[in-house]
Amino acid sequence: MKITSTSPFSRRPKAPGGFRVAEKVLLLLSRHPTASNYRTGAEKHDFPCALDLLCRVFPGFLDSIAGKRVLDFGCGDGYQTVALVQSGAAYALGLDTSNMTLSRARALAASFHLGSRIDFAERLEPRLQKTFDLVISQNSFEHFGDPVRVLEEMKGALKNTGAIFLTFGPPWFAPYGSHMHFFTKVPWVNILFSEKTVMSVRRHFRNDGATRYEEVEGGLNRMTVAKFERIISASGLKTAEKNYECVKGLKFLGQIPWIRELFVNRVSCVLRP
Repeated sequence: MKITSTSPFSRRPKAPGGFRVAEKVLLLLSRHPTASNYRTGAEKHDFPCALDLLCRVFPGFLDSIAGKRVLDFGCGDGYQTVALVQSGAAYALGLDTSNMTLSRARALAASFHLGSRIDFAERLEPRLQKTFDLVISQNSFEHFGDPVRVLEEMKGALKNTGAIFLTFGPPWFAPYGSHMHFFTKVPWVNILFSEKTVMSVRRHFRNDGATRYEEVEGGLNRMTVAKFERIISASGLKTAEKNYECVKGLKFLGQIPWIRELFVNRVSCVLRP
């Protein structure tokens, strides 16, 4: 979503010295640097919870994967990929860009003796194009540096009768869309404070040198609801199912232009060629 001077999310220039004041205010509204991270309520990525979110947002999900070839796009440590095979998938391939993460995933799969039913890789080989019944993307779409290209890769992996199960959240303008809620409980911190202020305060809790949201661990591409819809519309994929989960279950907020950006917490959809 392009931010213009008429947008309700536009920011006024800060007065001289405003940055230091804002930094002190946000620090006061954050946990102590030596304290434990705030609980985020994020889904667990271990057993037996690996498929809980997918089963919740996609009713009948386990029936959908039975006997199917599944591509797990952004597999992490492999818990979800292993759970897919254990829950009935004929074959699952987990993709991830981190060699360290893939090593853990392969060790996990080996401990379950799943043999040729599961593999892990950094990229999809050309010979595997158009061979998957399902592609799954969970809590990754707001992190991809080039989401348009990634969606094209997902599309290319599908059989003509296949489907993409995509869910992510929170979007950029949701209460905790900045993914900074591990150190502050302030909602909409990326709207209330400048990026410079948030990154400066974040340095008290993370020492990775990030100065922009795109540089934090995992990266953030500032994926708004409107931006997501534009990407899907331009992809040529058809939306078979769509669901926007809103704050406090107030679903009607997801239907109001502009306002929905502030209150949609999760976007889930099923896409088909």
